[in-house]
Amino acid sequence: MKPIHVAIIEDQPEIAEGLEFLIGNSGEFACTTYPTAEAALAGIDRKRPDVVLMDIGLPGMSGIECTKLLKEKYPDILIMMCTVYEDDEKIFNALAAGASGYLLKRTSSAVMVESIKDLIAGGSPISAPIARKVINILQPKFGTMQDETGGESLSVREKEILQLISEGYRNKEVADRLNISTSTVKTHIYNIYQKLHVSSRVEAINKMGRLR
Repeated sequence: MKPIHVAIIEDQPEIAEGLEFLIGNSGEFACTTYPTAEAALAGIDRKRPDVVLMDIGLPGMSGIECTKLLKEKYPDILIMMCTVYEDDEKIFNALAAGASGYLLKRTSSAVMVESIKDLIAGGSPISAPIARKVINILQPKFGTMQDETGGESLSVREKEILQLISEGYRNKEVADRLNISTSTVKTHIYNIYQKLHVSSRVEAINKMGRLR
């Protein structure tokens, strides 16, 4: 089976080497490391990865700007931030740029590997402290959330599901927590997308952020 190609964009050599060792030794991944966003953009043009682990505080171009450029050029590449930053602005800017996950560097190697697998399977891995911050910031808006264009407000159930999505739960996990069927969850998610004029979970979470 062909290994999953992971590009690691990290300017600190010891961290980059550590990540490459931990992820590469799992037997399921092949890693390439880049010390800057500029080097990564050039390298990825030649060798396309399946997943990118992106630092934010890079010399030169930031990881958030690099994420935006990569998603514009290669929309199918999955990008997960791997950073020390926990402030609200960077979290939402990273998600808005196209990141599908947000992990803190202190994440254990086992969780890191599982998060990459989760990302490939369609999940949006987010470190627990980051998920909590997202919820705390957005929760006050659940009661008054309305489409920016003046569209229909979300129902109570739709708000519940959107909150669980923002915590990284998958459809089946949402269904189990709310004691409803997976098909019902999918229907609610479709309605959420229609009301918010979005087409993905990340876009829905970003829309929540803009309604702060």
